Amino acid sequence: MAWEEWQRRLSSLHGAFLCSKHAMPALSTRTEGAIINIASTRAWQSEAHSEAYAAAKGGLVAFTHALAISSGPAVRVNSISPGWIGTSAWQAPSRRHQPDYSATDHAQHPVGRVGRPEDIGALAVYLLSSLSSFTTGQDFIADGGMTRKMIYAE
Repeated sequence: MAWEEWQRRLSSLHGAFLCSKHAMPALSTRTEGAIINIASTRAWQSEAHSEAYAAAKGGLVAFTHALAISSGPAVRVNSISPGWIGTSAWQAPSRRHQPDYSATDHAQHPVGRVGRPEDIGALAVYLLSSLSSFTTGQDFIADGGMTRKMIYAE
């Protein structure tokens, strides 16, 4: 892996740090403040040649729990680690389409399907609400159970 690739991936930590740093003064004056960082299941399991990405997402999970301790009780800080979420939104508008997944793709998930963006959105809404007022410093894996399922090569 090239040093530039390592630095590019790890620079994603800078964004979370800077957003939190500049939001904290305003959030601290509220009755309930909350920050959500978006990590990845790659913080917990890896594919070959994903060292920099895994390190960045693992660092984000660690940053989340450390910041939660420093910012409580005024501000709660949690992270969401999405797994396989079906979206082509990152592509140029002309290349966007509804992803087409096989039965095998869906079967890898104990819930029987690939995740959707709204699955992550619903979790974020909960974490920002007063319903989660006793929750801070946690990483929430949203992957339909995929990280808990043993998958063997055939």
